Amino acid sequence: MQADGIFSTTIELLGKSVDMRVKNQNLISSNVANAETPNYVPKTLAFEEELQGALKSSKRGGQSSVTSNARHIPLRGAGSGNSLKSVTGKVIETPASTPGKDGNAVELENEMGKMAENQLMFNASVQMLNKKFEGLRSAIREGK
Repeated sequence: MQADGIFSTTIELLGKSVDMRVKNQNLISSNVANAETPNYVPKTLAFEEELQGALKSSKRGGQSSVTSNARHIPLRGAGSGNSLKSVTGKVIETPASTPGKDGNAVELENEMGKMAENQLMFNASVQMLNKKFEGLRSAIREGK
C-alpha cells in the first residue's frame, strides 16, 4: 500500500532535511578524517537551495506535472511529495584558500564549525518533527 501524501508537506520537508543533514555530516566527518591526507580537497553537500525550490514547487501544487490544463484543479499532495523526494543535494569541493605544503586543503577549524552548525540544524529538525508527531498522536487520541 502506498502512503504518499499521508503527512503534511512540513513533515516531508523536515524528514528530507534530516536526511540531507546526515549526508552532510558524513561528508564533513570524512573531511576531518582526511585532514592529513596529501592532496585531499574537502567536500560539502549543497542542498538548501534545492530543498527551497522543491518546497516552492509543492506550494504551487505541482501543476505542471499533475494537470494537463492550467484550469484543472491539481490533486492534493500529488505534486508535493515528488518534488521533495527528488532532492538529493550536490556534493561540491570546498578547497581552502591556502592549502598546506602537501596539497591538503582541509582547515580543521572551518570543518569543526560546519560540523557544529550542521548538528544544530539536524537537532532542530528532529525536534520539530517530534512536535509534529506529538500533535498527530494527540489528535488521534482525542478522536477516540
